[in-house]
Amino acid sequence: MARADQPAGEEELRRTSRNEGAKEDDSLRDEESTLEKLPYPKSVFFIVSNEFCERFSYYGMRTILTLYLTEMLKYTEASAKVLYHTFTMFVYFFPILGAIVSDSWLGKFRTILYVSMVYAVGSILLALTAVDPLQIPQKEFTIVALLLIAVGTGGIKPCVTAFGGDQFVLPQQELQLAMFFSLFYFAINAGSLLSTFITPILRNDVECFGSNSCYPLAFAVPGVLMVISIAIFALGRPMYKIKQPKGNVFVNVVSCIWHAATHRKSSGPVDHWLDRAEPKFGAKLVGDIKALLKVLVIYIPIPIFWALYDQQGSGWTFQAVRMDGNIGFYTILPDQMQVVNPLLILAFIPLFSYGVYPLLGKCNLLTTPLQRMVCGGFLAAAAFAVSAFVAMALEAKYPVLPEAGQAQVRVYDTTNCSYSFTTINNTISNGTLTNGYYENKYIDVPAGQLNVSFTFTSTVFNCSERNWELEVDEEKAYGVYLTDLGVFSYEDKVEKSSDGYPLVRTLVSDNSSVKYSHSEKSYALTVAVGSLVSLEYVGSYNIDLLNKSAEFKLGGTYTVLINADDLTYRVVTVTNPNSVHMLWLLIQYVIITAAEIMFSITGLEFAYSQAPISMKSVVQGCWLLTTAVGNLIIVVIESMELFEKQSNDFFLYTAIMVVDLFFFMWLATRYEYVIDEDSSFVEDTELAIESKTASNGLDNPGFDKNI
Repeated sequence: MARADQPAGEEELRRTSRNEGAKEDDSLRDEESTLEKLPYPKSVFFIVSNEFCERFSYYGMRTILTLYLTEMLKYTEASAKVLYHTFTMFVYFFPILGAIVSDSWLGKFRTILYVSMVYAVGSILLALTAVDPLQIPQKEFTIVALLLIAVGTGGIKPCVTAFGGDQFVLPQQELQLAMFFSLFYFAINAGSLLSTFITPILRNDVECFGSNSCYPLAFAVPGVLMVISIAIFALGRPMYKIKQPKGNVFVNVVSCIWHAATHRKSSGPVDHWLDRAEPKFGAKLVGDIKALLKVLVIYIPIPIFWALYDQQGSGWTFQAVRMDGNIGFYTILPDQMQVVNPLLILAFIPLFSYGVYPLLGKCNLLTTPLQRMVCGGFLAAAAFAVSAFVAMALEAKYPVLPEAGQAQVRVYDTTNCSYSFTTINNTISNGTLTNGYYENKYIDVPAGQLNVSFTFTSTVFNCSERNWELEVDEEKAYGVYLTDLGVFSYEDKVEKSSDGYPLVRTLVSDNSSVKYSHSEKSYALTVAVGSLVSLEYVGSYNIDLLNKSAEFKLGGTYTVLINADDLTYRVVTVTNPNSVHMLWLLIQYVIITAAEIMFSITGLEFAYSQAPISMKSVVQGCWLLTTAVGNLIIVVIESMELFEKQSNDFFLYTAIMVVDLFFFMWLATRYEYVIDEDSSFVEDTELAIESKTASNGLDNPGFDKNI
């Protein structure tokens, strides 16, 4: 019924409007019903498969990289760490360039495709470089290959998740989009888990090109996976929804900041230095950048965390090399310990989300993101403190190495003559070869070089006197051995092997070659007299010349003395085998993984929630840059070679982390959380929807920083 004070025409208009509104509502319901029935985009399965192969390739290569640099390319551990972390630094720097290229010129599809090709070329080149018979300059081309891989994986990183999000219609497919992110995250961790476990086996258990290991195969398999990744991605081309590039917000932010910083004199007084850019870039962008900078200030201490965290693949792997990985039925390889972190991450995410955080919340503890990050930082410091104590336990078992002004000499007798010796002017104290062996670890070499003249005599009938001249250099070890055919010498190796496996040198009285056969594995190795070889397995080996067995353990360096006349032998332990078990590393891995949950994941969520909507991509890009800077810090510290002992290195990183956390705590107490976004944070509906799919190129919806 019409009200008395309303004209009849107005009432008719209202009725017509209601009818039209009802029709519009029906139309919207029909459209919504249609959209709800949208099928799951099949194209995302190509993207998920592509990501699995790419992550397998990256982690498979990176897992064995440090050992390849030390074992095959003969870098020192310090130099290998510098090269490894320089590579990692570029991996986390190139995503910025990849996002700019994608959003400004090529678009996501072409960027992923083209950069993946660069990636594949790098992977194949790395595998070919590892093939000794090809005689490719290994050090130079390894660096080129690593640079290509860094460009590839870094360029892909900001585009793949965003491209996957572009395949969905929002908001109608939000649940399907969430499922995609879960599948994507699973593919990442599945690829990294499998490759971290498999590639060390390919490296260690396969022989190729005359070597006891097979790095070419271990690098080639990830390379092949990268080629397969490109093929899978290209096959999905007809199904993809491809959006044209619309410009990159990161470029706009940098341009705005640069304009404001370089136009100080051309403008009058302003309330904030960024206001100078407002006439050119607009009040909204300037306001958003102001809010962004408040968040980025919190980023300043974050790189130190990555300087600790990323040493799992370098310092902690070198630590594992010197430990005993034998668990009875299997021997854990040093580089395989890296698989612990992704395994624990999958277990800890739900544990912390549904157990630890709610429990702490009931106690009113760690209720804010910055509090959790501080706690995570202290856990990272604790993990390195633990690793330092483990390193001290290892160092107590390390062999004595010749120092400056000193040298070492070991003398072996494989004959039945029971020789003793004297030296001219007693440069080495007279020695008796007890059971065929003599050693002196502390020979003074005051001038840097020393000539030692040995005279070997025996009281046994028919054993003639023998003489030998040995030129000794400081900081080196030497071996001298007597056989029925004469006296021989070699430069000795007393440090532990770079891969942790037993090193064996065989000395035979008649210079016969010897074949070692593992008592349980189908593994055999024929060695020449005097050569030092690395055995690929621990345990009992049969010596074919004697038909007897000898025991060799992880990390030990042994000299086997064989008398071919009476078929007797003796095993001299030059360097004691590893005695600290590798499973002790689990403590520091558990702590660092808990630190990652509380620091990395919480930090990413904090920054994402506190930044303006239009700045989400910049936040993600800067987060990746903190990892790059963290690895740069490692490069600087390791290049200085401050300490000889690894434990001192780890204590240094612990101290730096603690100092950094006090600075972080000071910043955290001054930070004011953004609870309700003001108008400067609000975007139009289309942009807000696109931000959920990371369409601007740098968003990272997963928890894993390595996506």
